[in-house]
Amino acid sequence: MAQVKKQSTTKVGSASKATFVFKKENYQLFVLSILVVAIGFILMIGTEDLYSFTKITIAPFVVVLGFALGFVAILYKPKPAKSNEG
Repeated sequence: MAQVKKQSTTKVGSASKATFVFKKENYQLFVLSILVVAIGFILMIGTEDLYSFTKITIAPFVVVLGFALGFVAILYKPKPAKSNEG
């Protein structure tokens, strides 16, 4: 015999709220990481002095730092707000 699986249905007006996966701090860190990566690529721009210290050393370091910050932004779990009850 075939088994019938019951599907749970939720009502439209139920008390459950949809929540975001990330909090405000995560988005702020992620935007900051995008800015750091953009600054790194801006440091690489140009055709003059192709082998300058800025273009071959500092700019790639800044880009990697920005990607690392993006990784931290994804994994960071903000601390819950303390309630002053009691």
